[in-house]
Amino acid sequence: MRFISALPPWAHVIRLFSLALTVATAVLFSIGRPSFAGSSSEAAPTAKTEPQRVVIGAFINDIQEIDFRTQSYAVDVYVWFRWTDTSIDPSKTLEFMNRFAPNAHVRDQIYEPPKVLPDGTLYAVVRNQGRFSTKLALGNYPFDKQELVVDLEDSELGSNFLRYVADKNPLTVSPEIYVAGFRLGPARMEIVDHVYPTNFGNPTVGDFEAYSRAKLIVPIERPLTALSVKTFLPILLILACAGMILWVRPAYIDARVGLSVTALLTLLLTLVALQLATGRGQADVDYLTMIDKIYLASYAFILLVLLRVVRASWRDGEHGSDEAVARVDRSWFLFVVAFYAAVTAVIVSLSLS
Repeated sequence: MRFISALPPWAHVIRLFSLALTVATAVLFSIGRPSFAGSSSEAAPTAKTEPQRVVIGAFINDIQEIDFRTQSYAVDVYVWFRWTDTSIDPSKTLEFMNRFAPNAHVRDQIYEPPKVLPDGTLYAVVRNQGRFSTKLALGNYPFDKQELVVDLEDSELGSNFLRYVADKNPLTVSPEIYVAGFRLGPARMEIVDHVYPTNFGNPTVGDFEAYSRAKLIVPIERPLTALSVKTFLPILLILACAGMILWVRPAYIDARVGLSVTALLTLLLTLVALQLATGRGQADVDYLTMIDKIYLASYAFILLVLLRVVRASWRDGEHGSDEAVARVDRSWFLFVVAFYAAVTAVIVSLSLS
């Protein structure tokens, strides 16, 4: 206290001024600091940013080896991107979602690093060669129409941060592509938000997470004329041979019964062999395809003919004359043919509708 009293008057003024300045600084600092204990409604709102728009396009260079048993197909495709945000590179984070045998895919980055266009836009191209897979519906086989699909997504950014935008000419298919046994339809690109029913363990995105997905779609169909001849001509020949048994003269009952039973069983086994051969290249499905239903109708045709032959062997009385039996045989033949034609028409119309 003695030391303080000994200070000159001007020193006390400086000391008081320094103390006041310190208190004022502490008060201003406490006011400027954010309050973490307050409610979320008192926090300053953050500006919502729009997702980055990435222009996408593709060129399908080749399609090979459509395998219906594994429901897969080989595609050689180029995918290009244009974007402006230098903090992302969609060509590096591109993911092909429906790959088949992923380890067999070959992926090339055409530009490394991305090319800068005169307007400042970034440009990159990815080439991918490999097999892809999609669920092929075979209910209308052999008149089925399929769509070969290649699904693309960004592996890191959801649709809230990155959104694909189709280019002016988004999908082109090489005119030199030839797929044996099929005709290619007009290709198209569809861009959708694919929602996953999970957040992949990231609680910051909510219960679900959506990603912008580009779908490259190439429709294919079988040529109806050539396919109809190859598929139905053997069946019709077999049924014609079965129906001709009803035109054998009833007087030769022993030969007629023996020939009909042997021939019909042979024809039945031939139909079974044709059906097995037809289904050998198809996937195992838990439903009947259109060709399966036609084979079932063909089995019914043969069984009805056999039923008539057995019934005719029991002729007796006035209804047992050769002329009467032959007349009934011809009527039965017309009935069986009409029945088969009607059933086949219904099967085909329902399958193609």
